[in-house]
Amino acid sequence: MSAITPAPESITVHNASRIFEIRFADGGHFRIPFELMRVYSPSAEVQGHGPGQAVLQTGKRHVDIVALEPVGHYAVQPTFSDGHDSGIFTWEYLYFLGSQQDALWADYERRLAEAGLDRDAPMPSAAAPGCGHH
Repeated sequence: MSAITPAPESITVHNASRIFEIRFADGGHFRIPFELMRVYSPSAEVQGHGPGQAVLQTGKRHVDIVALEPVGHYAVQPTFSDGHDSGIFTWEYLYFLGSQQDALWADYERRLAEAGLDRDAPMPSAAAPGCGHH
């Protein structure tokens, strides 16, 4: 992928199937599950504030996108049904999620297995107060 990601030509949020569909000017066309977007949200809450600090997300299979706000001309900011709304998804990041989703799913399943978790396991409630930030 070049340093300049093509602009999206269309974005469709399919709530019934929980799919975020995006078409790019270069012909790229991706159908990204909401769950994958939520699990790989670019927010600090999910990714952490540095290497190795990512928080493994679980229980997101049935998450919905309840709102989608544009961010300038370069990104969108979804609000998910679990209240998560701090991820800003740039066109470049959405292109990455769409084009790499098979590898990302495999990595997610590997991380779940390493943690001894199921993708439907509830998120630990201990993380809720103050989101665990120091």
